[in-house]
Amino acid sequence: MSSMDRRTFLEFLGKSTVGMIFIPPLLSSCTSDEWKTIVPIAPASVDRIVLADGFFYDLLIKWGDPISATDQFGFNNDFNAFIPFDPAKPDDGFLWVNHEYIHSGFVSGYWGKGAKSREQVEKEMYAVGGSILHIRQKRNGAWEVVKNDPLNRRITGMTDIPFQWPTPIYGRTSAMGTLANCAGGVTPWGTFLTCEENYDSFYGERDFQTGGLKPGSDKWYEQFDNPPEHYGWVVEVDPRTGAARKHVALGRCAHESATVASLPDGRVVVYSGDDANDQCLYKFVGSEPNTLEKGTLYVADLEAGKWLPVDFAQQPLLQQHFADQTEVLIRLREAAHLLGGTPLDRPEDVEIDPHTGAVVVALTNNLAKRNFYGSILRIEEDGGDHAALHFRHDTLLTGGPETGFACPDNLAFDAGGNLWFTSDISGSYMHKAPYEDFKNNALYVLPRQGPQAGQILRVAVAPTDAEFSGPWFAPDGRTLFLSVQHPGENTGRPDELTSHWPDGGDSIPRPSVITIRGKALDELQMSFE
Repeated sequence: MSSMDRRTFLEFLGKSTVGMIFIPPLLSSCTSDEWKTIVPIAPASVDRIVLADGFFYDLLIKWGDPISATDQFGFNNDFNAFIPFDPAKPDDGFLWVNHEYIHSGFVSGYWGKGAKSREQVEKEMYAVGGSILHIRQKRNGAWEVVKNDPLNRRITGMTDIPFQWPTPIYGRTSAMGTLANCAGGVTPWGTFLTCEENYDSFYGERDFQTGGLKPGSDKWYEQFDNPPEHYGWVVEVDPRTGAARKHVALGRCAHESATVASLPDGRVVVYSGDDANDQCLYKFVGSEPNTLEKGTLYVADLEAGKWLPVDFAQQPLLQQHFADQTEVLIRLREAAHLLGGTPLDRPEDVEIDPHTGAVVVALTNNLAKRNFYGSILRIEEDGGDHAALHFRHDTLLTGGPETGFACPDNLAFDAGGNLWFTSDISGSYMHKAPYEDFKNNALYVLPRQGPQAGQILRVAVAPTDAEFSGPWFAPDGRTLFLSVQHPGENTGRPDELTSHWPDGGDSIPRPSVITIRGKALDELQMSFE
């Protein structure tokens, strides 16, 4: 890390705010008079997980594992979030896991020749969506999925999910399934938010100028004639019942995350990035306590430092181009750019510093503009108020050979306020210029205190073709839940597997959730003073 970046980060750590933030409870778990340093690991290109000294991992669950008598864990797990049943007993509760997309060869046996059968598409539809799991921590500290618990269930690409909106969306009041589930969030009332990101891969996308459909690469539309407008939403899931609903008020785009801040009066603010080149950053400000049903959606204008309402009633410009607010929200990207929303370099995950209230946003890259390495953006709302309409912003960190990371993706703050992030170098570019020196994707931490404060430390390396995603800490901060997504993604033939993780030998690769623990993680959870 350059001295300028490290100084910027240390200044960021020292700022404070008066805003109230909803962050799942994080309890300081370790204090120490002597700060131990972490020896970061070098880049690696091996088909296994490499961890820095002081960390170890356990495999929690992998694709295909049974979670009940009828359901199995889905494919390409991404976002993880844990909610304890009882805050006083933080070692027993719900784990939500997103299942983003499929590798047709592994999931349905389709290797790219001819048309997919209905049976193959149905297998793929079952593999996406999300899993609700009852997990608990054993006496030895390891976590386990409680097998055959009636709370374990799947939400899939075939689950009927209603729209939370007063009018139908393309002729229907509900959608067939949820898919492309990337990152997400947790509400103060104990539900999970899961975000539909690259929905166009499955049912394509509509050209609103011609009315025609651009086909999706996974060809599900050949078997199920579902409109693309039914996807691209933020979905709320109640883990107790499995009930889900799509929140139209938060707009339609390639939602990467839905990070929640709680206001003093019980209303909530939800931040979300649109993960594509030159797309925008949004926030939704609720108008009623403890619900996402009503409120105003805003897009960020970074040049002016303003949040612009994407609201048909408030914006004459939108009234000239759209029929009503429903059309505005369906065609959110067009509306946001029309109003002057700032095009960004793939805004992905958004997190809120639990100690200062600052909003950090991962900007992964923009190859078309030769931004290969990405950056992390910092936003400070006026007065620390997450409902404020003005803000300041700057670049917190920049990727590249000098800083040792590229393509930041998912973010997380731990109990000690340390910033963790994962990298997402695309499989088609990994090990190639300009990314050859970074090798496999990795997990990084920036300590908040001690002699390594502000230093970027690589603490884990992912298996071949994989990326780490969905970092989420247990309430005591001593366990990091982490997805290992798409190992072996570049496999093009069943007899030429590029990865055999996690089972080894000649096994097919299986996306999985791991738990990371260890003395080094415990020591990072020093209480913030």
